[in-house]
Amino acid sequence: MSQMTRSSNPAGAATRRPRTPETLQPKRPGGRELLRALPWIAPALVLIFGVVFFPAGVMFFNSTRDIGLSGLDKGSVGFDNYREVFAFPAFWPILGRTVIWVVSVVTITVVLSLGLAQILNKAFPGRQIVRLAVIIPWAASVVMTTMVFYYGLEPYFGIINKFLVDVGLVDTPEGFGWTRNPGTAFAWSIVIAIFVSLPFTTYTLLAGLQSVPGDALEAAKMDGAGPIRTYWSIVFPQLRGALSVAVLINIINVFNSLPILKVMTGSIPGYDADTIMTMIFKYIELQKKVDVASALSVIAFLIVIVIVAAYVKIVKPMKEV
Repeated sequence: MSQMTRSSNPAGAATRRPRTPETLQPKRPGGRELLRALPWIAPALVLIFGVVFFPAGVMFFNSTRDIGLSGLDKGSVGFDNYREVFAFPAFWPILGRTVIWVVSVVTITVVLSLGLAQILNKAFPGRQIVRLAVIIPWAASVVMTTMVFYYGLEPYFGIINKFLVDVGLVDTPEGFGWTRNPGTAFAWSIVIAIFVSLPFTTYTLLAGLQSVPGDALEAAKMDGAGPIRTYWSIVFPQLRGALSVAVLINIINVFNSLPILKVMTGSIPGYDADTIMTMIFKYIELQKKVDVASALSVIAFLIVIVIVAAYVKIVKPMKEV
């Protein structure tokens, strides 16, 4: 009897710790684990170094030098090239225009892609043909697509301009030069950027839509939830991962975009239609200042890094729903 009443945890026995979420989390890899994984990740590290860090280092080095028209390095100038960039009167308007360029293109692209992906996710006759047609702007050359718009907007023989005249939006074909005015050329550049960004964003969101559990949709329907309530309560949260990644990639691509603006606004004098990317090439081509262009490139690189770091920290695109 005394044995039965004896405590199940005698003195001196170790007390088992409760299994809390903290104890269930995997331990961070130590030095030995990293050394074991090094042969597998070494090719990726070499590629990252060669494609990202080495060019960035060379770019920063050039930004602190005095490089002549012939490419001759005349020595270090410290941060004088950066001072020249910030002292340039058009820099801050160009920076603001870059923000407008990125925010407007990414926002409108995502909104349109959400609706387009929802349509392509439905079953209707000819859906495969429509899906194929959506991907064409993505498969085509960006320069070629921009040139089609550019010549279509020509005042005298452009088919897009003629259509705008026929529907009454423009009085005469020669009365308005879409590609000769900085404001309208920049606005049309935004339209083209949205057009070429739609396929990737739409297909990314379409993949997210196809991963939404059908059981959850059926349960919502049985509970009496309408289409709008079902979309915002069930479908949209499931798109968090795909949407976050699509927005992040679009921000990087649009910020670094050059061909569209180069074709649409490259022949316009002045700086009223420039972004940071086009200004970098104007420093190289027109002013022949490779060192100052390198300084502006470093500034652009740092801006992208800060935006991406803040976005990943706040949004956490890889976090599960």
